[in-house]
Amino acid sequence: MIALIDYGAGNLHSVANALKAAGARDLSITADPQAVAKADRIVLPGVGAFAACMNGLTAIPGMVEAMRERALDGGVPFLGVCVGMQLLATTGEEFGSHAGLGWIDGTVRRLAPAAGVTVPHMGWNDVVPCRKHPLLVPGEAYFLHSYAFDGEQVLATTDHGGPVTAAIGRDNLLGVQFHPEKSQRYGLALLERFLEWRP
Repeated sequence: MIALIDYGAGNLHSVANALKAAGARDLSITADPQAVAKADRIVLPGVGAFAACMNGLTAIPGMVEAMRERALDGGVPFLGVCVGMQLLATTGEEFGSHAGLGWIDGTVRRLAPAAGVTVPHMGWNDVVPCRKHPLLVPGEAYFLHSYAFDGEQVLATTDHGGPVTAAIGRDNLLGVQFHPEKSQRYGLALLERFLEWRP
């Protein structure tokens, strides 16, 4: 069973539809920690501000603990999307400093505008793997964000006035800054690989 965590994130149903299109058969959109604790795969979506998303997640009694038990201790494949990826970090700096899940060391910081580029970073851009990973291949994906991860375990970057983190991960954890559900063939292929992943 794939648990798609429902904590008020705005892109929930588009991610669900993309997972189904990629071949997900047993998908549960859930805010129930007990369902997450039994899941074979976990997907954490997210759009909006870091603090609001983290507050939404921690407002569900037992959810963070169930995610930690199943993903960190149980080792099931975990995918964080956009702000869902950012929440893996130690800290987010959007509207002040806020604690994240702390599963991957790093800080989510505002993109620094450079000559000729705008913030937010919006639209199609290259995904360039910087480490070999079974789920990540070079290609183009759709991005929409004003904050980016800065820290350890960077798996892929993109360019927006300089290198910007496009994916992070370790062991059974993967986070992508781009939106697979809006990235057409590239995004669906990533989700297909995630559904088959045996880390």
